[in-house]
Amino acid sequence: QVQLVESGGGLVQPGGSLRLSCTASTSIFSIDMMGWYRQAPGEQRELVTTITSGGNRNYADSTKGRFTISRDSAKNSVYLQMNNLEPEDTAVYYCNARYRFVEYWGQGTQVTVSS
Repeated sequence: QVQLVESGGGLVQPGGSLRLSCTASTSIFSIDMMGWYRQAPGEQRELVTTITSGGNRNYADSTKGRFTISRDSAKNSVYLQMNNLEPEDTAVYYCNARYRFVEYWGQGTQVTVSS
């Protein structure tokens, strides 16, 4: 099993930045893919970005150029740098890991973009 712990959410004004962190209970290089998803009230959970164990990145069109996924293997952590945030980015953000054909989720962290 893989446990994921997220941190870094909060309230930010439009145009601001936030950095989310996700720490895994195992080496991230043993995890096939990690990523971030988000779910706004009344909406389905949607992809934000993913990164494979080989380092290939994928972004949702709505986040390209504003969000960046990165990782630190020494800390077993994946990060989501979010810049130029918009009110539409308001959601609970979830860390996701696909490990040995099983998906794991973090508990979620709230991001609110509001003036």
